[in-house]
Amino acid sequence: MKDCAPLLLDWYLKNKRELPWRRDKDPYHVWISEIMLQQTRIEAVIDYYHRFMEKVPSIQALSEISEDELLKLWEGLGYYSRARNLKKAACMIMEKYHGEFPKNYHDILSLPGIGEYTAGAISSICFNLPEVAIDGNVMRVYCRVTDSDLDISDLKVKKEIGEKVREILPKESGDFNQGIMELGEVICIPGGVPKCEICPLRFHCMAHVNHRETLIPRKIVKKEKLEEEYTLFLIKYKNTYALRKRGDGLLKNMWEFPNENGFLTMEEVKGKIKNIKSIQSSITNTHIFTHKKWFMNSYLIEVSKKDPSYEWFSLEEIETNCALASAYMPFLEAIKKSTE
Repeated sequence: MKDCAPLLLDWYLKNKRELPWRRDKDPYHVWISEIMLQQTRIEAVIDYYHRFMEKVPSIQALSEISEDELLKLWEGLGYYSRARNLKKAACMIMEKYHGEFPKNYHDILSLPGIGEYTAGAISSICFNLPEVAIDGNVMRVYCRVTDSDLDISDLKVKKEIGEKVREILPKESGDFNQGIMELGEVICIPGGVPKCEICPLRFHCMAHVNHRETLIPRKIVKKEKLEEEYTLFLIKYKNTYALRKRGDGLLKNMWEFPNENGFLTMEEVKGKIKNIKSIQSSITNTHIFTHKKWFMNSYLIEVSKKDPSYEWFSLEEIETNCALASAYMPFLEAIKKSTE
């Protein structure tokens, strides 16, 4: 691995992608991008990043934005606790650090929503501190170069790899960390066949030499996702539709269509919704979260009177102001089609 560091740096400086958060080393820009990139592809993040920076250009603006506005900006990115932690961290920076992003690794690590990887990335990229940033890309590159069968889902293994990478960390720590991550994203890719023929490390990669690159890292059998069934009520009164806010837990404080556990028949729905003028079956959809799988069916319902236990919005208001999770988007589209 030690021989790989200069090769990796040279490759990165010549081939790095032009990404909006790489235009400067402002820690606010790097922080927001790193949080957005968790569990999300770079291509999907770029537009979100531009919109976010337009609406929330500074730490102070982030500390002052309402949660509803913040969640609306984050709509579609998923893992909404990330957005809430951004605001918490911004408030902490304003109060504890007088609005200036902390420059010490441990201070950065103390911010809500920031773990060792993100703290290492910000520390090295923005302040050139000798910190590693170990994510799935880095662990995959390390295991292939060393032809290792380590179980990268084991936290002890992640720590061990971090210590090994730290041993070869050059003074250009930020470029090195970005380089090894970039290599894992575009060349030493997960699944399928890595692009070894254009990899700058191919002559040092033991997995490539031993023809084992597609076998590493060792694949761990994932746990079965918990399956849940729901019936959604797409309730219309004149030109408004019923929504409610979710409570604690998954998708906390996001808007949702009223719903019940299980698949309900039309007769069962009629027993639960008051003042029905008309009702018809609508679409079904499956949404997959990290640990859960939702199976959802739905009914389009028109009522003659508003139920005060819900809040009512026009379609334009829903699309502009209400943060709906991705799981509910197909049902919003079904409502829009029903009005055409």
